[in-house]
Amino acid sequence: MKRILIVRTSAIGDVVFSSALPAAIRRSHPDAHIAWLVEPGIHELLLADPDIDEVIPFSKAEWVKLWKGGRKFELARRVLQLRRELHARHFDTALDLQGLMKSGFLTWLSGAPRRVGLGSKEGSQWLMSEVIPRGGQKGRIGSEYQFLAQQLGLDAGDFLPTLTVTPAAQESVLGKLAAHGLAPGRYAVFAPFTTRPQKHWFEDAWQALAPRLIDATGLIPVILGGPADTEAAARIAAGDSRIVNLAGQTRLPEAVAAIAHSALLIGVDTGLTHMGTALARPTVAIFGSTCPYIDTGRPTGSVIWLGMACSPCRRRPTCGGKFTCLRDITPTMVLERVEAMLAAGAAAP
Repeated sequence: MKRILIVRTSAIGDVVFSSALPAAIRRSHPDAHIAWLVEPGIHELLLADPDIDEVIPFSKAEWVKLWKGGRKFELARRVLQLRRELHARHFDTALDLQGLMKSGFLTWLSGAPRRVGLGSKEGSQWLMSEVIPRGGQKGRIGSEYQFLAQQLGLDAGDFLPTLTVTPAAQESVLGKLAAHGLAPGRYAVFAPFTTRPQKHWFEDAWQALAPRLIDATGLIPVILGGPADTEAAARIAAGDSRIVNLAGQTRLPEAVAAIAHSALLIGVDTGLTHMGTALARPTVAIFGSTCPYIDTGRPTGSVIWLGMACSPCRRRPTCGGKFTCLRDITPTMVLERVEAMLAAGAAAP
């Protein structure tokens, strides 16, 4: 393994989960050239990683747009262009962490003679030179990627996700926080948003939690999210004038910096919440229809999941929109877990 390509193009949470892999490769192969193929935007999470030599952006959205627009010759040109670029790098090993046909095709396109797929399906297994099943310790964060590292003979270590704060992002976000009178360590990040409603805690629950959190800890809630979350964030922030709403105002590197300097993170099953675990911040994750992990690998990280008979339902809820698995998680329950995580953080060396 001298020239290695990691293929994990999305999503933010899974990129965070697998972020320990480059360090595992580096410990075992110190002189290897390690590259990562990933979608634009998400690629910013990886640029500062000291164990990654090269980040290669790949825009699935552009390819899909060309296909839907009937521009098939231009699409073929883009595919061949990417093939040439990847072949020019002479990868000897390509690791498909997604195991889908999309990622399998990109892995095959690399030209690497050794192509390893993690739990490959959808026919992508036929594009691999070998397939490693998804395994590991059930319920532990990033366990399937740790299992892959172990099967490859890498020094997996504790395999905890990790992110690097860039100086530019830190300066930018600390300036935005200072404009609201907030200093590092004096605020709590709220990460209420993700892609599916069955993963959202209710807006009135966030509104009820905010003043109680301020009274109990003195920490000011700071809402983070993307441009699509601005309206929902504004509704939550309207519940208490002390809430700082930065939804839609931070790029991913700035979000990483904001979380790194926070005293606490509370969030749903979303990439920003997983960043709290990666950055070793006291974190309370609220899960309902999904249960990607229960063990965060850190004493400062905790998951609230009620484990109802219908959960996890993932993308097929059976409750008719009641989402009882989340409604039954109360602000009181969250505050109790917050106190435990803050205590764990204070006790940590």
